[in-house]
Amino acid sequence: MTERTRRRRDPEARRREIVIAASELIVEIGVDAITHRKVAARAGVPLGATTQYFATLDDLRDAALRSLADEVETRIEITRQAVIADGVTPAGLASLIHRSLEDARAVQADRAVVTAAVHDPRVRELARHWSDEVVGFIAPVHGRDRARAAAVFIDGVLWHAQIHDEPLAESLIRDALTGILTPESAPAASAPHSRRTD
Repeated sequence: MTERTRRRRDPEARRREIVIAASELIVEIGVDAITHRKVAARAGVPLGATTQYFATLDDLRDAALRSLADEVETRIEITRQAVIADGVTPAGLASLIHRSLEDARAVQADRAVVTAAVHDPRVRELARHWSDEVVGFIAPVHGRDRARAAAVFIDGVLWHAQIHDEPLAESLIRDALTGILTPESAPAASAPHSRRTD
C-alpha cells in the first residue's frame, strides 16, 4: 500500500497532515497569508481535499492555530517540569529561556501566535495564558509584582530573538533577571551623630 493510498483510507491522518501544513505556513508567512491552495501544495494533497475537511478558510486557520496552541501548551508543561526540578532562580530561568531560543521552530511558532494575537482575540487569550503561566511559575517564590516584571522582560527577550540574528547571551539574561527578582537591600541605619562637646 502506497503512502498516498494509506492517507486516502485514513481520513484522520489526511486531516492531520493538512492541519500541520497550515500551521507550518502560518509560522512561515503569517495567518492572513495562507490559502487552501498553498496548504494543499504543502501537504501534498489535492486542492479539493482541503475544502473537503475545511469548508472555509477560517475553519482551516482555526484548526491550525489550535495546533500551534497545543505546541505552546506542551512547552508550558515542559517548562513547568523544568522549573519544579531546577527551582525558580535567575540562573535556572535564564538557562531555560536560552535553550528555548535555540529552538528555531519554537521561536517561529511563538512569533506566529503573538502576531496573530494582535488581530485575533482568540489567539490573544492564548498569548495571555502563556504569560500568566510564566507569572505563576515565578510568583510563589519572588512575589507577584516581580514575577510580572520578569514575565515582561522574558517577552522582550523572545521578541528580541525575532528581529536579531543572534539571541541574547545567557549571562545577560541571567544578570537582568537577577536584578528584577532580587529585592533591594534595606538601607543601613545611619549611625546617630554624636554631639560634639568642647
